[in-house]
Amino acid sequence: MSQSDVVVVWFRQDLRLQDHKALYYAMKDAEQHNRSIMAVFHIHPALNESFTVRHDYFFRTVEDVAQQAQEYKIPFHFIEGDTEDAFRHLLEKVPAIKSVHFNLDEVGFGRKRDEHMTHWLETEGIQVHRYVDAHIHGAEEVEKPDGGFYSVFTPYYRRWSSLDKPAVFNVDKQKLQQYGTDFTKHFQGGSESFQNLIQKCTREWNHIGEKSAIQRLAYFLHNKVKAYEEERDFPAKRATSMISPYLKCGVLSPRTVYHKAMEVQQEYGEAKGLETFVSEIAWRDFYNMIYYVHPNCKDEEISSKYQQIDWNQDEELFEKWKNGETGFPIVDAAMKQINEIGWMHNRLRMVVASFLTKDYLMDWRKGERYFQDHLIDYDPASNIGGWQWAASTGTDAVPYFRVFNPTRQSERFDPDGEFIKRYLPALKHVPKKYIHEPSKMTEAEQEKYGCIIGKDYPEPTVDHKVMRKKAIAMFEGNEE
Repeated sequence: MSQSDVVVVWFRQDLRLQDHKALYYAMKDAEQHNRSIMAVFHIHPALNESFTVRHDYFFRTVEDVAQQAQEYKIPFHFIEGDTEDAFRHLLEKVPAIKSVHFNLDEVGFGRKRDEHMTHWLETEGIQVHRYVDAHIHGAEEVEKPDGGFYSVFTPYYRRWSSLDKPAVFNVDKQKLQQYGTDFTKHFQGGSESFQNLIQKCTREWNHIGEKSAIQRLAYFLHNKVKAYEEERDFPAKRATSMISPYLKCGVLSPRTVYHKAMEVQQEYGEAKGLETFVSEIAWRDFYNMIYYVHPNCKDEEISSKYQQIDWNQDEELFEKWKNGETGFPIVDAAMKQINEIGWMHNRLRMVVASFLTKDYLMDWRKGERYFQDHLIDYDPASNIGGWQWAASTGTDAVPYFRVFNPTRQSERFDPDGEFIKRYLPALKHVPKKYIHEPSKMTEAEQEKYGCIIGKDYPEPTVDHKVMRKKAIAMFEGNEE
């Protein structure tokens, strides 16, 4: 093979240079066949028709890894347009391309794209190398002993835990400099399109990229993980790892997370918090498998008997839920959190999802789409799985007759109202006695604490006891 032959690494939601499976094997390919490495990022117009906070965070992350790659002399080449057209243009401009390496998507849009492009590239005479990288175990790797896929997490997790875990793929960044190649002059249009996307970014993000991700993970594992089991459900405590945006963008590899956790286990010994944290990594794999097995679950209930539910279509109520104006403080504070910072505490995700589907009797898909637009850590499989869990329509879901009481959830997980007051300044002076149900204050107390119900903070928009009964009846009506 001549020096001019080229290996492509197609970056997508794996925005890092370390523990990157496709990059690791592309280097092996380059070494073995005396080829150079070309980093490619595809901008698909259909995925950027709207520009939400999620896009803002994602493209700032792309910018960060592109700058890193530039430092190691492996610049990003931005291509644009329909996937097939973009790669046809790529092959026209760089005919020496011999192989393409990428970390595959196993679900949703990405799965269809990868299947199509694998066939198309091979038809063009290009070798295609695909890898499971976004999860510890791919969708087909965790099977029942007699074959088939799990639908309940607990036995899945037992099986998941018994399997050997993939090692970290150490990429020698200094060596990488020897193989990088620069054809960026041929792709100015793509570079301009990327800069146009960057110009749409208006948020200031303090913790972007691989370096921040590693620091945050280390801080959590050495300072917070011991108390994780006891404190993770309390949103005011800031007791969670906050690494989900990094996992979503692929800034952190789940392998790195797992092995860093195991190092801490060896250092400190067994800890319940650590075990719980590792199980969260397995939940990501589980929901990825569920979406793989049920490819239509973004649009339809996994449980077929609930596919005909007549959901409430009250758009006025939906607006109140979106804006944090339901009259239930924990729900409203959670919605203010997602609207302000593009992230929501996991316990609160369950609370607001249960509230929308069981107290407002509204379609879970509406909530799932709202989260899609407003979460910087939006992961389709986990998000769909979580919403179908809360709506009692999915696999291993909460039974329909167990309906979260938002007031009890608030009392239990934000007992002093610390989180509520952080996001609902109108309730700042309301005492603990009333913070979970401020409408119970007398008029005199409302005056005293500077919170007039109906003016400064809304009345409860529904009666939970009444709606609980209606929710149960709605589901029972769809039971076979």
